[in-house]
Amino acid sequence: MWNVLLSFSGMVALIQLLFLPFFPESPPYLLLQKEDKAGCLKAMKQLWGEGNYHTEFDDLMKEKAITKGTKIMNVLEVLRDRSVYPQLCTMLLLLLSLQLCGLKIFWTANLQESIIPYVSLGVSISELISIIFCSSIIDRFGRRTLLCGGYLLMALILVLLETSLLLSDQFLWLRYCSVILIFLFIIAYGIGP
Repeated sequence: MWNVLLSFSGMVALIQLLFLPFFPESPPYLLLQKEDKAGCLKAMKQLWGEGNYHTEFDDLMKEKAITKGTKIMNVLEVLRDRSVYPQLCTMLLLLLSLQLCGLKIFWTANLQESIIPYVSLGVSISELISIIFCSSIIDRFGRRTLLCGGYLLMALILVLLETSLLLSDQFLWLRYCSVILIFLFIIAYGIGP
């Protein structure tokens, strides 16, 4: 019944994708990253209803003033900062433990048992790549664009994955396409949602 579970996550992603365009951007993102004061106030009103949000806006302006002198670090600078090593170690442990996920899909795709550990390692590497890639492009494109694009890609990949798994008994080469689609799904998930 794993395919029902996989379809359920695809349906949830589709529902989120349908409703996402109706939600405003985050007020802190609009003010601190885009420097859009009017958009920030409009987003506050959309999120919280009519009211006086000058206190929250002033707090964001203070935060903007405090962070104005701070440098935004890129991925390599963050990796060199010793203060984030405990968090990085935790993240790496989670990524390494996730390499065991997806084994059922790999068995269903009738892959040889000898290559399944390597495919699982590839899943972990895909997750790491997507995290690094996402963290370096999120400020350029914004969360909404990455979420919409990620959900669209995930929906397309899930349809292709389900099709390739259903037809993998008839066409042996589709087994390997399934593995590639799983890697792409993980990358799309890491970059988007």
